[in-house]
Amino acid sequence: MTFEDIEKLKDQLNQYAYSYYVLDQPEVTDQEYDRLYRQLEVMEQEHPEWIRPDSPTQRIGDTLLDGFTKVTHQTQMYSLANAFNQAEVADFIKRVESQLDEPVSFMCECKIDGLAISLSYQDGYFIQGATRGDGRVGEDITSNLKTIQALPLKLRSPLSLEVRGEAYMPKASFQALNEDREAQGKAPFANPRNAAAGSLRQIDPRQAAKRHLNLFLYGAVVQDDFQPVSQADLFRQLQDLGLRVNSLNRLCHNLDEVMAFIDEIDQKRNHLSYDIDGVVIKVNQIDQQEKLGYTVKAPRWAIAYKFKAEIAQTRLIQVEWTVGRTGVVTPTAVMEPVQLAGTTVQRASLHNIDIIQALDVRIGDHVYLQKAGDIIPEIVSVDLDQRPASSEPLDLPTTCPECQSELTRIEGEVALRCVNATCPAQQLAGLSHFCSRNAMNIMGIGEKVLAKLLSENLIKDPADLYYLTVEDFLTLDHVKEKSANKYIDAIQYSKDNSLSRLLFGLGIRHVGVSAAELMADHFGHLDKIIKATPEEIETIEGIGPMISQSVVDFFEVEANLDLIQRLKQAEVNMEQVSESVISSEATSFLLDKTFVLTGTLSHYTRSQAKEILESMGAKVTGSVSKKTDYLLAGEAAGSKLTKAENLGITIISEEDFIEMINEGENDE
Repeated sequence: MTFEDIEKLKDQLNQYAYSYYVLDQPEVTDQEYDRLYRQLEVMEQEHPEWIRPDSPTQRIGDTLLDGFTKVTHQTQMYSLANAFNQAEVADFIKRVESQLDEPVSFMCECKIDGLAISLSYQDGYFIQGATRGDGRVGEDITSNLKTIQALPLKLRSPLSLEVRGEAYMPKASFQALNEDREAQGKAPFANPRNAAAGSLRQIDPRQAAKRHLNLFLYGAVVQDDFQPVSQADLFRQLQDLGLRVNSLNRLCHNLDEVMAFIDEIDQKRNHLSYDIDGVVIKVNQIDQQEKLGYTVKAPRWAIAYKFKAEIAQTRLIQVEWTVGRTGVVTPTAVMEPVQLAGTTVQRASLHNIDIIQALDVRIGDHVYLQKAGDIIPEIVSVDLDQRPASSEPLDLPTTCPECQSELTRIEGEVALRCVNATCPAQQLAGLSHFCSRNAMNIMGIGEKVLAKLLSENLIKDPADLYYLTVEDFLTLDHVKEKSANKYIDAIQYSKDNSLSRLLFGLGIRHVGVSAAELMADHFGHLDKIIKATPEEIETIEGIGPMISQSVVDFFEVEANLDLIQRLKQAEVNMEQVSESVISSEATSFLLDKTFVLTGTLSHYTRSQAKEILESMGAKVTGSVSKKTDYLLAGEAAGSKLTKAENLGITIISEEDFIEMINEGENDE
C-alpha cells in the first residue's frame, strides 16, 4: 500500500459523495460506498501520517466543542430588503433601472429558509465555517459544517476564497428528527429552520451529523483570482469548484418575467424537498451591483420577495373570556387543532369585541388562521360558504365571567372592563402584580399562595399582606412553620422598598416601571404625588396627560386612599430611597436562578408563569445563554429549546414547573 493508493481511494470517495449529495446522481450503491469508506479507514489507521484534511473520514470528529468562538467576516454579510407584492417588486426594478440608466437583467433564485453561513477555503482546502451573526461577526461552526456531506472539504481548484450560502434541514430529515424526539419524550422542533440552526450549534459534531443537513451556495467575496462577471457566471464557477448551487434559478429581463418565475416557484414550493419562504431578485451583472452599492443593512441591487403568510383552516369550538389585572376582559378563540407554519395551533387571540364584530366570527365557523409576524396565531377571516343557516352571532358577555358584575366599555377604548374592585380575578392578578419582582418583590408569595389566602378570606388587598401572621399561613394546606416564617420575613423585608416599587405595585393604569421611577424621583414622597395636579405631574419629562390623569384619578378614589393609609400604618416605606438589599433569609430556593420561557403553557399564560417565578426570586430573561439555569418549555417550543439543549441547560416541562412551585411553597 502506498500514499498514492490512499489518495486515489480518497478522491474516488469524494467524487461519489459529490455525485450523490451535490448532483443527486448516485454512481454506486450505498453498500459499495460504505465498503470503500471502511477500506479507507483501515488504510489511514495503518498510516495516519498520510491522512489529509479532505479525506471523508475527517468530516466527523469525536471531540466535544468547548463553545463557539467569534469570527470576523472578510466583508459584511448583509441582510436583504423585502418585497411583499408585485408593486414593491416593480418599484425595486424601476429604482435600479433609473439609477443605472442602462439595460438591466435580473437573476431570480429561491430564498432558502435556513441559516446563512460563510465558508472559507485556503489554497482549496476548507478551513473555517461561520454563521452570519450580526453581519460583521459570526460564530465558528466549522466542525458541524464539515458533517454536511455536500460541503466539499477541498475545491477543484486551489483557490483561497470565502463563499456564502444557506445551510438547511431537508423536510425528510426534519420529519425523522421530530419522530425520534417524540419517541424519546422530547418536544419536537417548530420548523426545519430552527432545527437546522440548533443542529449547527451542537457541542458534539456527531450529533450534528445525525441531523443530515444540506446547503446551497449563492455568493462569494470577489478577489483577484475569482472575478465572475455576473450572478449567472458566479453560479457556473461555484459549480465548477464543486460547490452546491440551487438549480431553481432564472435570468429575467423585466417585471413580467420576474413575476412569472415567482408564481412558478410559489406553485412548486410545497413539493420541494426543502423549505423556501420567497424568491431573491438580484441585478445579474456584478459591475452593476458595484455601481448600486449598499445601504447600512442591505444591498441596493437585491431584494427578497416574501411569499404570503401560510393560511390554515379549522373550526371554532368556543370563545373563552378572561379577566386581567386591570379588569379588561379578553376573548380567546378555542379551535380544533391545526398545523400552521410548523406548529400545532389550538388557541388564538380575538383581541377585543371590535375584532369579533368585524370578523362576524361565530361558534362552529370554519375560520382561516395565520401567524402574525410568523409567531402569534390570529383569525383573519371566516368561510361564510360553510356557515349553516342556523348560525347565530356570538353572544358577547355583559357580566364579568369571574364575579358577574356588569361590564362597562370606557369611551375611547375597545376593551370590555370589569370595574368591580373586589372581583376575585382582579384581586388575585393585582396581588400577584404587587408581589412581583419589579414591584414589591415579596419572594415566595406567588399566585398559588395568594389564591389560598384569598379563598380563606385572609386578605383582600395588598395592605392585608402586612397584617398576616405566622399562624395565618399555618392555616393553609401544606404550609409548615418553616415556610410560614419565610413568607412573613419576605413581607417584612419588602417594607423597606423604594417608593418607585410601591407606586408600580399599586397597579395604577398606564404606570409602568419607568413612569413610577420618574415620579418617585421627582416628588420623593407618596404624599406629594397624591396631592399633585395633572399639570404638576406632566412637568416631568417622559410623563404625558394619559399617565398624569390616571394617577390623579387613582388617588381620588376613597378606597385607594384607605389602602395607602393602612400601608402607612403597617410601616411600609413611602419615600424614594436607594434600593435596599433583601436578606437571604427571605429568599426562596429559586432566588437568582435564571429562567427562560418558550412555547405554549396550558395551566398558565407565559406572563403568569413569569410573575410566579419572579415572585419567588427567580430571574426571567428573554434569551437562552450559558447563564440560564432552567428553560421552561411548553408546547411548540422553538429555537430557544434547541439552544438550551446545545448548551446543556436544564429543561423542565409545565408539570415540572408546577412541582417546583409546590416545592417552594411547602417544606419537605
